[in-house]
Amino acid sequence: MTEGGGKVKNIALSPDGSAVRIVDQTRLPGELAYIDLRERDEMVEAIAALRVRGAPAIGIFAAWCVYVLAGSYPAESFFERLDADCDALIKCRPTAVNLARQTERMRALAHGMAGAPVHEIVGALGREARAIHEEDIAMCRAIAQAGLSLLHPGDTVLTHCNAGPLATSEYGTGLGPLLLAAERGVDIKAYVDETRPLLQGARLTAWELMNAGVDCTLICDNMAALAMAQGRVQAVLAGCDRMAANGDAANKIGTSGAAIIARHYGVPVYILLPSSTIDLACPTGADIPIEVRDGEEIRSMWYEKPMAPAGVKCWDPAFDVTDHDLITAVVTEKGVVYPPYDVNLKKLFGTEERT
Repeated sequence: MTEGGGKVKNIALSPDGSAVRIVDQTRLPGELAYIDLRERDEMVEAIAALRVRGAPAIGIFAAWCVYVLAGSYPAESFFERLDADCDALIKCRPTAVNLARQTERMRALAHGMAGAPVHEIVGALGREARAIHEEDIAMCRAIAQAGLSLLHPGDTVLTHCNAGPLATSEYGTGLGPLLLAAERGVDIKAYVDETRPLLQGARLTAWELMNAGVDCTLICDNMAALAMAQGRVQAVLAGCDRMAANGDAANKIGTSGAAIIARHYGVPVYILLPSSTIDLACPTGADIPIEVRDGEEIRSMWYEKPMAPAGVKCWDPAFDVTDHDLITAVVTEKGVVYPPYDVNLKKLFGTEERT
C-alpha cells in the first residue's frame, strides 16, 4: 500500500471497499502493519489510541469512516445512525479541528440529500471522502513547495512531533520541505526532537526521514536549546493541529517551548499547515481545547517497567499553544503568510466557505 516513489499510503479503502485500511502507527518503527477497520468502536479506538494520528490524517480517516459505516445503515434509521456515528468520531480528540470539520462536511452532505435513495447518498459520501483525501494531497504538495522556498542548501532544521505523510497525506506539512528537498537532491538536514511522552519524533519522524534519505539526527527534546545556541539549527519546522484566527498555533506538547528557545537564539519558526487546520471561528489560542491524556504515558509507556513511583500524580496535556508572536511565518497551500496574522489569515482564507 504505497504511493509513487515508495511513500507509505497511511489511509485507504480496503480493496473490497468494506473497510478503512490504515497503517497502525503504534507499531512503528519496528513493524509496518496495516489494519482494516469496519466498525465504529474500532474506528474510535484507532483515533483515541493514536493508531491513526495527525490533524489532517484523522480528518481524512473520519471521512472514509463515515462512508464505510453509512454503507451498512438501514434506510429507516439512516440519519439516526449517521448522526450517532459522526458524534462519536468527533468526540475522540477535541484539539485538532480537522476531525470535526471533515466529519461535519460529510454529515452536511448526507443531510442535504435527505429524501434521495440511500444508495445515492452513500455513493455521494464516497465521492466526498475521496475529494477530501485528494484535496489534502494537493495542499501538502503546495505546502512543501512553499516551505522549501524559505530554506537554503546546507540548512539544518529542527522538527518536533511528526508532520510527515503519516500525519497527513503524501509529503506531509512540517516535513514536506525536507522530503521535497530530498527528491530534488537539495542538502537539507534535520535534528529530530524525540517528542516526549509518545515519541512521535523518535518513532515516526526519524523513520520517515531515514526512508526518504534525509540526513537526520535524533535528539532529546531538552537538547534543542544547546543545538540552537551552538548554531546547529537554521529554522524550526512544525505542523499544527489547530490555528486560531490570530495565528496562535496548537501543536504537540513541546512546540511552544521550542519556539521560545528559537526566539532567544534568533532562529525562525515556521508553522506549516493546510487551510483545513485554520479555525477562523476561534479567536485566540486560549479558546482551543487542550486534550489531556492518561498519565500512564508518562509513568510506564515504552518502559519495560514503570520509571516513576507507583501512584505519583501525572498531568499529561497532549498539546500546547505557540503564541503568534513567536511564529516567523505560516506556510499554507496558498503560500507563505506573515504577520499580522489576524489580518492576513482572514484576508487569505476568510472568504472561503467553512463547513
